[in-house]
Amino acid sequence: MSTIYTPCPLHTLSHTCPSHLLRSLLSYPILTPLTHSLSLSLRFHRNQEMTKDLEVTERGSFSGKDYHDPPPAPLIDAEELTKWSFYRALIAEFIATLLFLYITVLTVIGYKSQSDTKAGGDICGGVGILGIAWAFGGMIFILVYCTAGISGGHINPAVTFGLFLARKVSLIRAILYMVAQCLGAICGVGLVKAFQSSLYVRYGGGANSLADGYSKGTGLGAEIIGTFVLVYTVFSATDPKRNARDSHVPVLAPLPIGFAVFMVHLATIPVTGTGINPARSLGAAVIYNKDKPWDDHWIFWVGPFIGAAIAAFYHQFILRAGAVKALGSFRSNPNV
Repeated sequence: MSTIYTPCPLHTLSHTCPSHLLRSLLSYPILTPLTHSLSLSLRFHRNQEMTKDLEVTERGSFSGKDYHDPPPAPLIDAEELTKWSFYRALIAEFIATLLFLYITVLTVIGYKSQSDTKAGGDICGGVGILGIAWAFGGMIFILVYCTAGISGGHINPAVTFGLFLARKVSLIRAILYMVAQCLGAICGVGLVKAFQSSLYVRYGGGANSLADGYSKGTGLGAEIIGTFVLVYTVFSATDPKRNARDSHVPVLAPLPIGFAVFMVHLATIPVTGTGINPARSLGAAVIYNKDKPWDDHWIFWVGPFIGAAIAAFYHQFILRAGAVKALGSFRSNPNV
């Protein structure tokens, strides 16, 4: 009796091409769960690859980004002057800076009056330096949150200057923002003096000046580093690339900005009273109008502008590799 030889399925498949072999194996019912798991795994890894930022291809071009950088703002955009949204943003910057100076300078004067032992105060009374730092940082958090969707929530000429250098705002918008911020600061401190005239003059009007025992170089360095921390935080918190990658982290951009202001005040209040905002320093100096704040006033413009410029360069050209991208684009251009 002859035995009919029935070839094993695997033996039969061994003579086929690899693609047919794999397709046949995966068609068996016992391997269906494995097939499903393998499909899900491949789909997951494919999605992971799609979310990666393919910064530079072999030819030097850029593609596959999961975020979109806004186009650079024009240097001079006269069309902005014809839009109501532009003037609405100026009003928002003016009011925000007014409120910022009113609350913070009033906090400073209140602390000094409550801790003045010569006037019957308690040396441990008032909110202290920690409370003053909280007032500045908390107000920035509140006001940036309220105005970010209208004007961007700058509230600081140094921040505006840094964003201008990074081509985030036009020259016209930057200049008029700074004007609105300075006018708002002057009006805010003016309200403090109107409501607390006697205490305002007695306790220095919240004006920035270099503390005794510190050189002008030390004060300038403190303002440069403090403003660098602030503007660097602004760039990082509003970076579209970061927002795309960390979309699972529900962090409001105003929160780290407010904390940056808080931390810088803790460090530099004993040195300069903490400027890091030329509008804040100008508003207090104009209303208080004494020699000491004016003698040191240049520190509170030069320092913040230098710090903002360094932060803009560091974020745009080093962290975001703006110089490398520009070089890659230059090399890939066949017309060059």
